[in-house]
Amino acid sequence: MMDVTVANFEEEVIAASMTIPVLIDFWAPWCGPCKSLGPILEKVEVAYEGRFKLVKIDSDQEQQLGAAFGIRSIPTCILLVGGKPVDGFQGALPEGKVKEFLDKHLPPAEEPEEELALEAVTPEAALAKLKAAVANDPTNESARFELVKALLLGGDTDAAKVAFAPVIAQTKTVRRFDSLQRMFDATDFVAGSAHNTGARAGFDAKIALNKRDFEARFDKARWHMAHHEWTAALDELLDILMRDKTWGEDKARKTYIAVLDIMEAPKPKVADGQIPPDDPVVATYRRRLSSVILS
Repeated sequence: MMDVTVANFEEEVIAASMTIPVLIDFWAPWCGPCKSLGPILEKVEVAYEGRFKLVKIDSDQEQQLGAAFGIRSIPTCILLVGGKPVDGFQGALPEGKVKEFLDKHLPPAEEPEEELALEAVTPEAALAKLKAAVANDPTNESARFELVKALLLGGDTDAAKVAFAPVIAQTKTVRRFDSLQRMFDATDFVAGSAHNTGARAGFDAKIALNKRDFEARFDKARWHMAHHEWTAALDELLDILMRDKTWGEDKARKTYIAVLDIMEAPKPKVADGQIPPDDPVVATYRRRLSSVILS
């Protein structure tokens, strides 16, 4: 649990929610129901072992944040995913109802097999363990994501598509599967003969003529994605977002998040109570995205 103010809201809430759901508890020291709900939320956060992040905002001290979320009574809890509010509740719910609320939105708890898969020493062993994890539990979203990603980045696109096929219908409901689809789109885009020889020079020429040629910038970003030039892809997408946050029905922002998902390595195991460190490059680009969204 963390206390959040205007000063650290962008980093601890918006940026954090790009990779893990963040539950905001709006409360006040004088609020009786808040005092009963707070310990329940903290207990659930511990029980869920990192499946979401809990933050607390004192609505008296941080009235600007309360107004931004339209808070009219406390306690009020708001759940953010991908930088946006997705659901919320008011009042001091019992523990069972809090869990019921969270379970509608949080990814399932990871299985031990997945942790073993992510800790493998060699790429070959890691791939074998991921395949075994998916075979043992086809519903294991995290293991399947890592398997498809490993196959894609290893250049085995056909095998990646086969591994992805059973969950392709879930791209609208599972963000990381959507990220994989966007990576496939970039790979298929560049695989066309028209986008190989001289493609980058062609994109640059169009952009030089019109810096707001967002289609050219987006195509250039996909070209960088297909060549695993992650930060170059992010820079192009960020340029689009700085000029038009919702261009292309939000596809620049969603593709930006997809690149971050692909870039980020699986979290290593750490001692109980500790938080695995973020990749500094990923963290920097998350902050840049949240800065643009909030500006």
